[in-house]
Amino acid sequence: MVLNYIWVGFFLVSMIVAIVQCFCGDYAVFERMVSSTFDMAESAVMKIILPLSGVMILWMGLMNIGEKAGAVNFLAKIVGPFFNKLFPEIPKNHPVHGQLLMNFSANMLGLDNAATPLGLKAMDGLQQLNPNKETASNAQIMFLALNTSGLTLIPITIMAQRAMMGAANPTDIFIPLLLSTFFSTLTAILFVSYKQKINLLNKIVIGWIGGIAAILGIAMCFLSQLSNEELAHVSKIASNAILFSVIAAFVCAGAYKRINVYESFIEGAKMGFETSVKVMPYLVAMLVAIGVFRASGAMDYLIGAIRWMFSLLSVNTDFVEALPTAFMKPLSGSGAKGMMLESMMVHGADSFVGRLTCLFQGAADTTFYVIALYFGSVGIRKTRYAVTAGLVADLGGVIAAIFIGYYFFH
Repeated sequence: MVLNYIWVGFFLVSMIVAIVQCFCGDYAVFERMVSSTFDMAESAVMKIILPLSGVMILWMGLMNIGEKAGAVNFLAKIVGPFFNKLFPEIPKNHPVHGQLLMNFSANMLGLDNAATPLGLKAMDGLQQLNPNKETASNAQIMFLALNTSGLTLIPITIMAQRAMMGAANPTDIFIPLLLSTFFSTLTAILFVSYKQKINLLNKIVIGWIGGIAAILGIAMCFLSQLSNEELAHVSKIASNAILFSVIAAFVCAGAYKRINVYESFIEGAKMGFETSVKVMPYLVAMLVAIGVFRASGAMDYLIGAIRWMFSLLSVNTDFVEALPTAFMKPLSGSGAKGMMLESMMVHGADSFVGRLTCLFQGAADTTFYVIALYFGSVGIRKTRYAVTAGLVADLGGVIAAIFIGYYFFH
């Protein structure tokens, strides 16, 4: 129901804004909006679903091998104590714990192509435990909130884009970006835990969160000392080595357990293809609505209103120029990327605005895309407060990025 209101709201607001634009003399606004519907529908299928299908077929097949070989159960036992606190509805040592860990690990390493199918597999595992198949469970909402918080350990893509735009030191946003994503994830955990009445004040949760924070701190200290070329080299080798190690471990474990590895892969791959077909209508619907909202000029009005509001409060408004990236990120990853690059072109890659847009780009994830994709894959129609949780996590990351940006770069 929430997605229904959001979807209809995009179109209603876009229509109202388009009418205002017409009265102001912009008669091409409806042409842009109609063109956007076709462009976004085509992009959803050709640029997202089709490339995603191949990756999903691969990773769903590998995950099926890992499950049958017991590798996923092994991971579940490692993270079980922590996940039992964050996901109390999941039985202890359930295989879905391993699936969740695989997804979170891929996200932290910036392995987007692997993270999405692993996340869809985890969502399917959570759906099997869900007593009400059309309504999002508490565990599914926590999972979505953590995914939309966008925690990334190695933001190599953003740093590469800064280098492409001529930044003197493309890695200078590394530590601020890690801090921003950490606060975004922490916001997600706190908000969902409050809604679900989860007690976080216990030694297991504090120990795990403290441990993760310590690992992030050590990684930041080590990686921040590397040059641009060394950082890119280390992150590339580490990410790919870890990823291939997982693949090799699953295949070897399957061979050791004497299961039919090839048939297990084909069985899982078929599920990956079926999931790709299932999510297609959900993605087309959401991306078309987002495209219309952007093409109508509604986003420009929103940014202008925020700038005016903060100017009345006599607050430094330098950060407002970077807000289009923050507002676009929950709606469209490619749109936010375009706005980030545009900001660096206009203001300079080493400007405050240029750096802040990079923090916004990395401090959140494409909330509506993730929710439409993950819930659509299992047929969830009643999302409860999942959208709110995702947007709150995004807001936490954006607010943290603003303060961190002023501290480091202003």
